[in-house]
Amino acid sequence: MNTQPSTALYSDLSGYYDLMCADINYQQQSDCVRRLHQMFGSEGKTHLDLACGTGPHVRFFIDNGYESSGLDLNQPMLDLAKQRCPEAQFSLQNMCDFVVDEPYDLITCFLYSIHYSGSLEQLRACIERVHAALKPAGVFCFNAVEKKLINNDSFVRHSVEHEGSHFVFKSGWFYGGNGDKQALKLSIEKTTNKVTEEWHDDHPMVAVGFDELTALLAPYFDVTILEHDYDKLLPWDNASGNAIFTCVKR
Repeated sequence: MNTQPSTALYSDLSGYYDLMCADINYQQQSDCVRRLHQMFGSEGKTHLDLACGTGPHVRFFIDNGYESSGLDLNQPMLDLAKQRCPEAQFSLQNMCDFVVDEPYDLITCFLYSIHYSGSLEQLRACIERVHAALKPAGVFCFNAVEKKLINNDSFVRHSVEHEGSHFVFKSGWFYGGNGDKQALKLSIEKTTNKVTEEWHDDHPMVAVGFDELTALLAPYFDVTILEHDYDKLLPWDNASGNAIFTCVKR
């Protein structure tokens, strides 16, 4: 068994990130957010993706006529994103403290990455930065998880074959029940020639209730909360633990 620290998971294993996310329908997510932008925003086509990772969402936005760019904290991820989207601009920045040269029509943050803000204070800073980086009536779209509805026993698991190895990826939320700290628990198993290596990691993330999140957004945005369904645009039912937030700059 080989257990790697957190930094290794997203640096040394950055090449496996797309395998870890192989069950994610990036096109479906991107298409949905483009529909939301058409409904709530302007006809502008400038786009910034926060925590863009290896750039799959950016790729779909570019292919649909957007001038798209991304930022992330991990340079190996950005190197892969640049290979995927050579025409895009990528920058090594923290989404809670980023600056832009020109404002955008649309800013996105997929895959619950808004929670990487880490604390309510940093989440507020991220919201302020996004507001400053948007054009008038610009749209900020992201998904989030309601801390009070996290099931610590629920995990998502998938496996994939790659270059002669068998990978098993597992992820799940953990919330202790109090405060603004939760964790994303990740594990990766790689089996090659019957030898298995394992990586385990807990990513610290900010825990927030949707009422708290709405209150943080309200001074800056008109907020619409939708069910976490990328095919059907339905109002949030106030009961499910995941939602899509569509926010229009005031």
